Parts: sequence; C-alpha cells; structure tokens
Amino acid sequence: MKKLILLWVIGLTSLNIFAQQKQSDVLDGVYVKEHVPARKPVPYHHLREADMMWGKKIWRMLDLREKINHPLYFPTRKMDDRYSLTELLLYGIENEGLVAYSDIDDEFTTPITIAEINTKLGAKVDSQYVDDEATGTQVLKVIPGERKPEEVTRYLMKEYWYFDKQRSMLEVRIIGMAPIRMYAREAALNESGGTKDESEEKELEMKLVMWIYFPAARPLLANHEVFNPYNDAERRTFDDIFFKRRFSSFIYQETNVYNNRFIWQYKSGLDALLESERVKDFMFKVEHDLWEY
Repeated sequence: MKKLILLWVIGLTSLNIFAQQKQSDVLDGVYVKEHVPARKPVPYHHLREADMMWGKKIWRMLDLREKINHPLYFPTRKMDDRYSLTELLLYGIENEGLVAYSDIDDEFTTPITIAEINTKLGAKVDSQYVDDEATGTQVLKVIPGERKPEEVTRYLMKEYWYFDKQRSMLEVRIIGMAPIRMYAREAALNESGGTKDESEEKELEMKLVMWIYFPAARPLLANHEVFNPYNDAERRTFDDIFFKRRFSSFIYQETNVYNNRFIWQYKSGLDALLESERVKDFMFKVEHDLWEY
C-alpha cells in the first residue's frame, strides 16, 4: 500500500514538472525577439567646446494625454513585454541601478530612494483594525499603499540646444526628465470643521516626482519597445522616440536673468503658448543667421 501511495505521489510530481516545462516553452508569437533586447543607444557625436557657436538651455513640457504621446503613456500596467515610460523608469530604478534624483532642483545633486518615490506616487501606508482569529480580539494591521504611476500624465524635460560649427547644425541633447503626477487633491477640513461636499469639483494637484539623468537612462530606454499602431513587427524603442523627436511638447522655461523663471510666471493662457512659440522662433532665427549665403 505504501508503495502505491509513493508511486502516486511521484507520478503527480512528474506531471506537475512536465506541465511547468510545457508552460515555459510557450512562445507568445512566431519568433524570439533578439534585436531590441541587445540594442545599444545611438552614440552622440564628439563635441568640442571650440565648435560651440551658440547654446541655450530650455525646459520643455510633454503632455502624455496628447495622441502622439500615447505610446509613452500606455500601457498603464506592464503588458507582455511592454512598459509605459513611467513604469520603465521605476523598473530601472528597482532592478537596473538607475539613479533617481530629488525634485528640490534640476541639477541632479541629491539621490532619492524608491521608497520616497513610491510615497510621491501615492503609496501611503494605511492601517485598520482586523479580527485576530487566535485571540478573538481586534488588532491593528498595517496596509502598505500602492503607487499610482498611471497618474503621471506629464513630463518636464531639460534640454540643451546648440549650434555645432564643425557640422554646421543646430542640435539638441536631452539632459534630464522629470515625471509629473497629476491627481485630485484630497478633501480638506473646511472652516466649520467638516469635510468638503463630495459633489464639489476636486482641484487637481501637480507634483514633480523625481529627476532622471537622461544619458544614464538611455541604455534602459534602448532595450524596450514602444507600441507601433501600424506594424507589430517594426517597433521603435523609447530611445528612438526621443532621439528622433517623435513627440509633441512646448517650451515651458528658458535660461534668463530672472532666476530662470517659468513662462507661466509672467504670461498665462494663450499668451504663454505664444511666448513659447516666440522662444522657438528665436532659436530658429539664430540658426538661420549663423549661415552665410
């Protein structure tokens, strides 16, 4: 009898191992992708200080809600081998040694931990009383919060535009990027001591989460695909999207004598967008004036 039971257990174990082996052999496609996971970012060309005819540092706002930017926002959660830009950066910080910097400035001076990032993404620790089955009493249980990367709908990008005399070209290099979380502000106590009516419209809060040094993130961005709505067999990488400037954005800030003030600090609404276009037009004219005909 004992031998029969032993044989039965061995048989079940073998079937389980076989089932797991078959499951690991499943290929969700018709070929194994080898090109993108082994890709390296396109190297920048060598640049000498003597070849710098003109340069300007600007900050650019990228809104992921625009249709052309949707491949950077979706999927909001990991799907197959696809990440959103925010999820990919978080993956790089947790698993690939990517360093995130504090939002106190945009000079990449103070590294921060993944725990601080999770808190800024809404992962607040909560607690509640639950029944203890052993004692029959209620005990306080700590419930870890879950971060909300889907609430990151904007990115602030720091760029340096320059005219290279050696190549006679106006070029740009992205220095850093900062995800911006947009979320509804929690109900606050009013003057009478109660809470706000739920029917009232909630005010949106905009919070900078962290700064990422872009050159350090390029190897990670070059190894992950961005969805192509026209061809699943030809997908660009995140690095391709930024290198080829295949996104929509507007100028949010430029270097200036007034503490590098934001455009919205002296312009608003349509005037702010027109000021953004003015800065863009100024850079175009600088490039045009450096040519000799």
